[in-house]
Amino acid sequence: MFRPYLVLSLILCFKFVHAQNSLAYSEIPETLLIGAEAVVRNHEMKVALLSKEEMLVHHNRVVTVLNEEGNKHIRAFAGYNNSQTIRSIQAEIFDKDGNSIKRIKKKEFVDVSAVDGGTLYSDSRVLYMSYLPTEYPYTVSFSYEMKTKNTGTLPSWYFIDDFMASTEKCSYEIEYALSALKPNILEKNFEGYAITRKETLNGIQYSVANIPALRDEYLRPSTQNIFPSLVICPVDFYYEGYSGKIYGWKDVGLWMNNNLLRDQDELLPSTKSEINELVKGVEDSLEKARIVYKYVQENTRYISVQVGIGGLKPISAIEVDKVKYGDCKGLSNYTKALLKQVGVESYYVHVEAGKEKIDFEDGVASLAQGNHVILAIPYNDKYYWVDCTSQIHPFGFLGDFTDDRRVLIMKPEGGEITYTDAYLDEENLQTTKGIYSLDEEGDLLGKMEITTKGIQYEEHFGIQNLPDTELVKYYKNYLRKINNLILGKYYLENNQDEVTFKEVIALSASKYASKTDDGKLIFIPNCFNNVQSVPPRYRNRRFPMEIQRGYLDVDEYIISLPKNFDVLSLPKSNSFSEKFGEYSIEFWKEKSQIRVKRRILIKSGTYSKLDYDKYRSFKRKITKLDNSKIILNKKT
Repeated sequence: MFRPYLVLSLILCFKFVHAQNSLAYSEIPETLLIGAEAVVRNHEMKVALLSKEEMLVHHNRVVTVLNEEGNKHIRAFAGYNNSQTIRSIQAEIFDKDGNSIKRIKKKEFVDVSAVDGGTLYSDSRVLYMSYLPTEYPYTVSFSYEMKTKNTGTLPSWYFIDDFMASTEKCSYEIEYALSALKPNILEKNFEGYAITRKETLNGIQYSVANIPALRDEYLRPSTQNIFPSLVICPVDFYYEGYSGKIYGWKDVGLWMNNNLLRDQDELLPSTKSEINELVKGVEDSLEKARIVYKYVQENTRYISVQVGIGGLKPISAIEVDKVKYGDCKGLSNYTKALLKQVGVESYYVHVEAGKEKIDFEDGVASLAQGNHVILAIPYNDKYYWVDCTSQIHPFGFLGDFTDDRRVLIMKPEGGEITYTDAYLDEENLQTTKGIYSLDEEGDLLGKMEITTKGIQYEEHFGIQNLPDTELVKYYKNYLRKINNLILGKYYLENNQDEVTFKEVIALSASKYASKTDDGKLIFIPNCFNNVQSVPPRYRNRRFPMEIQRGYLDVDEYIISLPKNFDVLSLPKSNSFSEKFGEYSIEFWKEKSQIRVKRRILIKSGTYSKLDYDKYRSFKRKITKLDNSKIILNKKT
């Protein structure tokens, strides 16, 4: 039978071969070389929805790599599994003059598992090109054709996929055999880009040309909010044996619960008995949830398989029960099954995880949004959020991987969009107490105590698992203002009930205070929590400034002076504030001691790009005051 996708393949093949003409480095416009590590000569994807149960994707990417840093922009790989077949894949290497120097066939691509250490996910694999360049610039032309029956997740698209890479041509096209298969498309961040859109009876095309390389900027918004992109959301679809229609987030939750999550919660009889015994006599549902969470942490391990690679359906709870490992989907579903066994309600949750806060989109709903799964446990009119992949995080603490963002809860009555917990500025607290003395030679002997909460807890508590040698390196970097640092005894306490982390460290350092020829001692009193750098300067900043997570530091130091020395010069106390923060520092002398109190508050928020220079001035002033010096003079 003459199939329509054969015609499509021939057309695409012709288009991609044609696109490989004029690949010489000399043909690249000068404007695309400025600040670039690589130039994307042509990047195109064509999606053909041949029916509700048949999708063909053809992808082509041609990149000229200008230097060693540019190699990361090649991206010559494709994932596949039992539901997604790579029909063809190839690559070709060109020298700087556009001459072909190497062709790479499918059998020469490296075929590896997308997962290490877990046979449950053996069907998730990746084909990638391995090539070691001998000179720069060079060009890689890479293409593949993928076929799948699953039409429930359509490839979305970024017209700019990274900083430091310019774009000569970029296009996305989707065709649908029936009007009922036409997806919803959300166009994002198109302002300032000459992106063209053409719609026909059976398709939509987008294209753009000549986008110069963008420079990354400190404290910019997430790429989701600044890069031009498309979110493609199917309405009428088929996925893993199930048909569905999605018009809103409620439909997504209903479809997930009625199909992919249905009958996935069976457990081994022995596990049922064990978990029932663990919660015996416990009435409070939240305390039961804590016990279950600890059980999962102690009895399973996490295998990293992103939602997009391993599909959307979780491995059944009984399979995880047998092998004691799983990905985020499998472990969340397993924990949900355990909670159900002990009478605790919980909900499966899709989230876009990562240190950059990325939200589920307004206006369009799809199965494809989200790259991670967690659980929501309702209790006393609020949700307790649990990441079942972590073996070290306290119960109910998310940290900066999934905090403060819009997520999708799969409730029995349908999907619900809500926010995970936000750790507000003052809640991200670090208190530092330092006591140290100086002797006549400027040697330091003292003790430091740090207590952290909120996101600052997240940044510190992981050091408890470091070996001694790595811990020494960590503190030498953390306390890099102290030369010749020697660590003494230390004590680390991770209070998971209160979600606080305490560090107590004895330390010493020779010649911390500089000794002048006439016997004076000069030193920086704030040696434990010292701001030493100013944010980078941009002559023409492009993006707004966004502080995604604020914090509060409160410090107090007591410094004992050496015998027969007195203060010759003491810094003045100071305080000031801006819209994005506050700072104060006090110095005073009590008998033979100097006391220092310091407080810095950084406020989260999105600010105009014009505020960035004010923020730099704010941090520069802090740096200057943090590095204020005290001069001691020997008594006569």
